[in-house]
Amino acid sequence: MAVSPYVARLRAHVGRDLLLLPGVSAVVRDDAGRVLLARRADNGRWSLPAGQIDPGEQPADAVLREVYEETGVHVRIERVAGVATHRVVYPNGDACEYLNVWFRCRAVGGEPGVNDDESTEVAWFDPADLPEIDEWARLRIDTTLREEAPVWHAGPGERHPALGRPDAL
Repeated sequence: MAVSPYVARLRAHVGRDLLLLPGVSAVVRDDAGRVLLARRADNGRWSLPAGQIDPGEQPADAVLREVYEETGVHVRIERVAGVATHRVVYPNGDACEYLNVWFRCRAVGGEPGVNDDESTEVAWFDPADLPEIDEWARLRIDTTLREEAPVWHAGPGERHPALGRPDAL
C-alpha cells in the first residue's frame, strides 16, 4: 500500500507513534441496491473503499478519488452518512486514528475491478448476504440503509463497539 508523501514526512518525525489523520469512506450502492466492497491486499479482509484526505483536498473530492482509485467505479455522492474517529494499527506497526467522514454514494459509471495495489478483488454484494466484514464496516453500511437517515455520530460519552478498540488491520 502506498503511503502518501505527506504521511511519509510525518512518519519520518514520529516513527510508528499515533497520528490523527482525516479520512473518508464510501458505502456505494448500485441500482439493484448491492454494496461495493474491495478485498484489502494487506490483510485479505473485505472492506469499504476508503482512504486519506490529502492536504488541501475536500472530503467530497477525496471520496470520489478513493472509490475510483480502488475500484474503478465512478460515484455520485447522495449524502454524508456519518462521522467518527476510528483507530487502526497497521501490520507494520504504524498507529493512526482517522477522523472519518463516510458518504452514501450511488454508482454512476465505470466497471468494478481491481484498479490499484490496495485491493485483490472488488465485487458487489447484496446487503443481506455480505461476506465477513468487521464492526467498523458494518456500522458504516447500516447507517446508510435508510435513504433519509440522519447523519450518524457517536453521542457524548458513547462507546460504540465498532469504535472502542484499536483493530490491527
